[in-house]
Amino acid sequence: MPITPDTKNWTWVIEKPCAECGFDASTFEATDVAALLRTNAAAWPAVLERPDVRTRPDESTWSPLEYAAHVRDVFRLYGQRLELMQTADNALYPNWDQDATAEAERYNEQDPAVVSVELTEAAEALADAFDRVSDWSRQGRRSDGVQFTIATFATYFIHDPIHHLYDVNR
Repeated sequence: MPITPDTKNWTWVIEKPCAECGFDASTFEATDVAALLRTNAAAWPAVLERPDVRTRPDESTWSPLEYAAHVRDVFRLYGQRLELMQTADNALYPNWDQDATAEAERYNEQDPAVVSVELTEAAEALADAFDRVSDWSRQGRRSDGVQFTIATFATYFIHDPIHHLYDVNR
């Protein structure tokens, strides 16, 4: 299942290395996120070609296919949120229940080849959107009150797909 850090203390994701995957967002600038995203997306097609793509390691852990479908949807969602942050003052993001989406969309029943194409396309669209950002200080917020600038949003975001690639490769 996706990582779910304490929403009141979300800054750990951008301030220090992740204890599990080792990714350290503090060593990157927000302007590096597009390149990191493209690199991450390039690794997912091989994951989706594995024979164990639908196999869950245990009842509480997603299969590689489920992780990939989640990552694809995260790319799409963050693209929408980035657009909101660039066009609305102090944008409020709509809620998204990732677990409900995984169940409703039947992630583990999706075609891995289709997910691969969709993930790659969503990643490229989001990377292009990050490349076009001109004001990294614009703000947005989640419904739980967590406030981001586009810069903190970008560095917070990139941990998710990197961590999930670690999840499917351990």
